[in-house]
Parts: sequence; C-alpha cells; structure tokens
Amino acid sequence: MHTLEQLKSGQLKGIKRLKLPEGLTEFPLEIIELADSLEILDLSGNQLSDLPAELSQLTNLRIIFASNNLFTHLPDVLGSLPKLEMVGFKTNQIKTVSEQSLPTQLRWLILTDNEIEALPSSLGERPRLQKLALAGNKIRVLPESMENLSNLELVRLSANQLTEFPEFLIKLPKLAWLAFAGNPFCKHPSSLDSVPAVSSQCYSLNQVLGQGASGVISHANWVNGDFDFPQEVAVKVFKGEVTSDGYPHDELEACLQAGHHSNLVKSIAQVNEQDYLALVMELIPSSYYNLGLPPTLDTCTRDTFPESFELPIAQIDNIVTQMIDVFNHLHDNKVCHGDLYAHNTLVNEQGQMIFGDFGAATIYGYLTEEQQQGIRRIEARALKYFIEDLLTICTKQDQDSELYSQLANFEA
Repeated sequence: MHTLEQLKSGQLKGIKRLKLPEGLTEFPLEIIELADSLEILDLSGNQLSDLPAELSQLTNLRIIFASNNLFTHLPDVLGSLPKLEMVGFKTNQIKTVSEQSLPTQLRWLILTDNEIEALPSSLGERPRLQKLALAGNKIRVLPESMENLSNLELVRLSANQLTEFPEFLIKLPKLAWLAFAGNPFCKHPSSLDSVPAVSSQCYSLNQVLGQGASGVISHANWVNGDFDFPQEVAVKVFKGEVTSDGYPHDELEACLQAGHHSNLVKSIAQVNEQDYLALVMELIPSSYYNLGLPPTLDTCTRDTFPESFELPIAQIDNIVTQMIDVFNHLHDNKVCHGDLYAHNTLVNEQGQMIFGDFGAATIYGYLTEEQQQGIRRIEARALKYFIEDLLTICTKQDQDSELYSQLANFEA
C-alpha cells in the first residue's frame, strides 16, 4: 500500500505495483510518470468516476483494479492499453460498457455488483478471455458473440435479470466453472425444509474459523436443549448482500438441496431472521486442512499449492475417488457446485476428504434434459482440471506409475 505523498515526491519511481486507497476524487497524473515500470495499478476504495486519456501511456500495464469507486461507465481508455489483460471494477455504479472499453488482450474481467443491463458484442471478440465475473448486475441477455469465447473457463452470471438460460454456454469447449442462480429463469422447488429452522439465540459464536466472499464461519457452542445437536458446531453467517458468486440465499438453498453425503460438510439447521441468514453445520475436526490454495493473478482459473507440498499417487487416487462420488451425488440431486477446486476441499493425513463452499452453486433440475446434460459436462471438466492440478503435486517417484497414467487420462 502506498500514499499520495510518496507518489508526488517521486519515491515510487520504478515500481511495478501501485496500490493507492486515498479517497481520491481525481486520478493523480503523477501515476503516468511510472509508465516505464508500472504493471499493476490498484485504485480500489476511492471516489473516482472516470480515468483520463493519459492512462493510455501506461503501455506496460497488465492489471487494473478499481473496485468500490463511483464509476458509472467502464472507461473507454482501458481499451487502448496494449498489455492490459485483467480488469476489475467490482462494486461501482457501472451501467455502460462500451464496445471500445475492453482491451484486446483481455483475459479476466470482473464487473460484479454494478448496474449493467447489456454488454457489448466486442466481448465475444476477446479470444484470450478465461474468467468473467458478472454477478449482481441487471443483465437481461448476453451478446451472441460470446459463443466465440473458446478459452472461457469460469463464468459468474448469478443475481442478474436473465430470462432464459444462455444456451451457448453448454457448447463452450473449455467452460468448467459456472454459476447462474438468482435469475428470473431459475425456477425450482425450495429445499429449505430439509433441516430445521432455529433461532440465532440457540448458539453462541466463538472464534472465526474461516471466511469467504459470502460469509464468515465461526466455531460455536450449541445452547438449546430442544435439539439433539453436538455441543460444538460451526455456524456460517452470510453477509446478506450480493457476492462475487451471487445471493447468499441461493447458496443456502443449494447447500440444502445437495443433501447429506459422507464427504460433504453436513448441514444440521438454518437461521432465517430479518437481516440475518445463517447455516449451522457439524464441526469439522481440526485434523483437516485445505488441500489447495486459490488461483493467483497468473494462474487465473487454476489452483495453486504450497511450495514443496506433495502427495503419493495412492493418496491422490483416494481423494479423487471420493470427489467423483461427491460429483455424482451432487448431480443426482441436480446441483452444480460451480467451484469444484482443491482450495474448497479439506483433507486429513489419511486422505479422507470433506468438500464444501456452495457460494457458486446452482440448482438446475428445471432446465431441459439437454441443458442438464450440458451442465453436468461443464462440471465434469472442473473435475478433470481438479485431477490435473493434483497430479502436479504427485511425488516424483510415482509419476511413472500406471495409476498416475490412469488419472491423467480420466474422463468423467
């Protein structure tokens, strides 16, 4: 994190990454003086509503973040930047995305939580695009040109105004992670009666165990004797707003629709009070740890792992076998998880697996049979990528084994 004072005094000359959360109302033109070196510009958390034409001089810029500002349009000048591949303008007031605003090298576009009703046809003319986050807008229809996005791997379309399922999605050759809950075409029976509704007074929250885009998970003590629940539980309190994946209520429904499985986080109760939505779950033993780490700016859609972390092929095979069973269970219940990744998977030293985080999940049983089969094929790609990612951490001595070869050639 940097300061405006450092920028204006020339202290930042030669830096590659600039982060400037200073409540700015105007773009500091001193940033242009960093053109020789600047690759990542983070202007999030300011009060900006436009970017100057001079920005085009930042010819080495690869990534720009401008979340939580006051933009009502995606600035056209972005389209002139020759190396710009990642654009993140989450939580603004953007209504207009022009044909000229999208850079030709675009690989990752984040426009979550805005007021966009339509997208330009030029979006389908960005062949490098891999990741597209559009949840929480007012989009009614997607441009037909998007059928040309042959490298698109991850799409977030939840919490929009789409009146029909975008048919071209199931034909995209690399699409693996898809979320589309919370649109007018999404019609499904509620599964909320599968676990009891309880009061938030039934438990007392303790330390935070983890948090993500949609909420905070805490350790809690169950204090209501009317229910035969464990004394220690986990409680996920949803943030109650649109997230990068969609509406929290859709996550709750998908989680309950998925039902019980030995390798899924077990839901035991729900809380649905005014301005307070929560899910009570069985506590996962502390012996479990995250199998992977989320994608980075460089890997874009693919998981990463701690340096030097490795697993024997037999343990990888055991984890994969459990994930295949979870995959089949979810799709038998017409739930697309949308985020099938190692970083959403917990394992212990024995290779037992627990899968969770339904933030991007979508119930899809109301679609046509052909569309349902397409959804399953999409998530089958995510399963294949999950296996490929795990094989990157296989111990060297196992990489010539028959089991390694079988997993490398897996087809769902």
